[in-house]
Amino acid sequence: MRYTYFHWGIHAWSIYAVVALALAYFKFRKGTPGLISATLEPILGDKVKGPLGTIIDVLAVFATVVGVATTLGFGATQINGGLSYLFGIEVNFTVQLIIIAIVTVLFMISAWSGLGKGIKILSNTNMVLAIALFILMFILGPTLLILNIFTDTLGMYIQRIIQMSFTIAPLNPEHRSWINGWTIFYWAWWISWSPFVGIFIARVSKGRTIREFLIGVLLMPAIVSFLWFSVFGTSAINVQTSGAIDLMSLGTEQMLFAVFSEYNFSIILTVVAIILISTFFITSADSATFVLGMQTTYGSLTPPSRVKLTWGVAQSTVAVILLYSGGLQGLQNALIIAAFPFSIIMLLMVLSLYKSLTKEQKELGLMILPKPRKKPRKKAREKIILKTSVVTDVFSYFYRE
Repeated sequence: MRYTYFHWGIHAWSIYAVVALALAYFKFRKGTPGLISATLEPILGDKVKGPLGTIIDVLAVFATVVGVATTLGFGATQINGGLSYLFGIEVNFTVQLIIIAIVTVLFMISAWSGLGKGIKILSNTNMVLAIALFILMFILGPTLLILNIFTDTLGMYIQRIIQMSFTIAPLNPEHRSWINGWTIFYWAWWISWSPFVGIFIARVSKGRTIREFLIGVLLMPAIVSFLWFSVFGTSAINVQTSGAIDLMSLGTEQMLFAVFSEYNFSIILTVVAIILISTFFITSADSATFVLGMQTTYGSLTPPSRVKLTWGVAQSTVAVILLYSGGLQGLQNALIIAAFPFSIIMLLMVLSLYKSLTKEQKELGLMILPKPRKKPRKKAREKIILKTSVVTDVFSYFYRE
């Protein structure tokens, strides 16, 4: 649970915050195009308007396509697992292909309706379903245990956040293998999603101060994630330790629904979960088509529908290819490959943003310089010495007594 907080906490959301803050600042403060390459102008100059800038934007598009496609693949297997639990449908590539095809049509309809309608309706639906599922599981699950584990794990996370941040286990091959398969994979996943989510967050954050922006992006989502994983993670731990069912013997995509089966109203929980996964699936793909359309139309905030639909088909096609060629492991490998080059771009974005903010701070006269210390005058020094000697005499008197 502590590492779950680590993988979905401050570190994870700060990846989004770096990209989103740089994009929002240069777009709304400096009036540059809403492109990743435009954020690097302070350190690369006019080169960002040439082939180098094009390469940077292509890498951002590549990371976004692979990141979202990977999530679509995971989502399809999760929905397949739920349908298998409910109706006994076999878990295989054909079923997952049909799921991706249906969802593709749905999110393309949503993308066609525009940002203000489709995404807004789906986002509101997501929130209602997520809150309903959260409350149901909190009430039906081991409520007291959930609260205790949340409190205990949050304290451990805060205490060990620095240690976990630097842990690479160079002398422990087994632990190192776990870090590669989980922590590094998660960082790659967050990085691959950062161009997409960063642009989307920047798009809806106009008018906020940097302080408001960072509080909203770093703290609030992290706290919600901690609460969410406490409820569902503790419920799963309770099922496993009770011996009712061995979750480890099941496929990853079926574990959630096996947990539901051990609590009251399991069918309701399962149906709500499948709908929720599907709507998140659609919302993510819908938002990604908007961002990809924006990135490939020189940062336009209203990309044409035909461009968005083209990217929607491309995303789903990549998801199908990755699932067919390598399954979940293929999805993970593709994600890490896509994230690596963009991680370098992120470091350059940090440097560029810092340079631009420092320059603006000087231009606006907001630098806070320390005032030079004045030496005390002779009389003032004498008073200080006098007071000190008096205090010393008093203490000496009581000490002797």
